[in-house]
Amino acid sequence: MTTKFAALAVFFLCFMPATKIEHTQALFTLTKKPKQESTSLVNHINRNSAVPKLANADHKHSINTIELTSHTEKKAKPEPAEHHPPKKVYSQADRELLSRLVYAEAKGESYKGKVAVASVVLNRTEKHGFPDTIRGVIYQRNAFEPVSNGSINQKPDKDSVAAAKEAMENQGRETKALYFYNPKTASDHWIRSRKIIERIGRHVFAM
Repeated sequence: MTTKFAALAVFFLCFMPATKIEHTQALFTLTKKPKQESTSLVNHINRNSAVPKLANADHKHSINTIELTSHTEKKAKPEPAEHHPPKKVYSQADRELLSRLVYAEAKGESYKGKVAVASVVLNRTEKHGFPDTIRGVIYQRNAFEPVSNGSINQKPDKDSVAAAKEAMENQGRETKALYFYNPKTASDHWIRSRKIIERIGRHVFAM
């Protein structure tokens, strides 16, 4: 049995590298030495077979981790373009009528106050429940006092014409209000119940 084992060991030794042969020989020796000596030999083998540390030259060829930035991980989503409704085209008759209303309603008010009055008319054309034209809004029943007292027919001044033009041409209007009134002269209790959002001159503007 010993002879067969020795022959088999010699066969494996022929195909092993030199370092493995040394380790194998050491293991053969363990079987013949006392337990204490065997333990020392195993510790010696483990120390000599430790994985060698990389030299400085080897670090140059080591693999570096790559940190992905947010731009490489995923492309930033483009911000949605701000939506603007198509600009309305108004007729010369619309411009003249709106200018006359501004003059009749905001005579003596500041230029900003005149633009705000024109803005209210335009806001109504875009709001459900009101006519969708300037003429329809202005001549809606009981909508504006200048229509009933005839002052709508007076010739507007330059500021009123300019204010109406500015309100028509600018996307951002002076106010978002749908109503305006003078709190000192208004007698309609319903109009006073509307939510006031701002005051310009003698007028309050409401929703």
